[in-house]
Amino acid sequence: MDARNDKLSIPPEATNALPLLQRHLGSSLAAVYLHGSAVAEGLRKRSDVDLLVIVSKALSAPVRARLSADLMKVSGLYPLDPMGRRPLEVIIFRLADLEQMPYPARAEFVYGEWLRGALEGGAISQVETSPEFTLLVAQARGEALPLVGPSIADMVPDTPLDVIRRAIGDLLPELVQSVEGDERNVLLTLARMWRTLKTGQFVSKDSAADWAGPQLPDQAADTLALARDAYLGDGDDYLHLRRKEVSQTVEEIRERILAIQQHLS
Repeated sequence: MDARNDKLSIPPEATNALPLLQRHLGSSLAAVYLHGSAVAEGLRKRSDVDLLVIVSKALSAPVRARLSADLMKVSGLYPLDPMGRRPLEVIIFRLADLEQMPYPARAEFVYGEWLRGALEGGAISQVETSPEFTLLVAQARGEALPLVGPSIADMVPDTPLDVIRRAIGDLLPELVQSVEGDERNVLLTLARMWRTLKTGQFVSKDSAADWAGPQLPDQAADTLALARDAYLGDGDDYLHLRRKEVSQTVEEIRERILAIQQHLS
């Protein structure tokens, strides 16, 4: 058992999700890890609760459907949950995929609140591949807390820095294109990608914004600070009303990411 289990307060959303995972995954369940803000620099007001799960075999369609249905019962609604619960993000990987570490990484199952509408309409979570999963696994390996199973370092190989850089470059166009309606998350994710690319380290979104702000022009720094403050719970950022400023800030950070990529190539 990881000694941190005695010091960290496990979020109730994770505690409630754990028996559901054990029930639906059965003997295939190899490990469950809490990662992200909960184990890094602490949950922020708008943080999700992130779980990385490892299984030994593929999930059947009925298991996917039942697991999604039960996770929806314990996950907090986004953007505001009447019961005060946080949204869950649950990513399940097959052990064989993690051991082979294909690029981009392959997830066996994904649950997140952005999928709730589709799941309620009868959709079933499918296998997905994405450079985002590559970055998630790389970050989780350095911080994840086992709730079930051994240390994540015993289950997941280290991700080489050049693969992390490749994933950031491959994810960049998709992230930039998704900014409308998700302004805060895109800005903070871009700041974190920039810092990771520059330093090789993963940090929280607000820490990345604190690092990036002083290196940006004043207007871009102010826009990023609005996103950071809202993420921390200090009011709303109203970024959807600041399209020009958001677009300029996205482009400022994008150019810096591309410059580093070009320098490293």
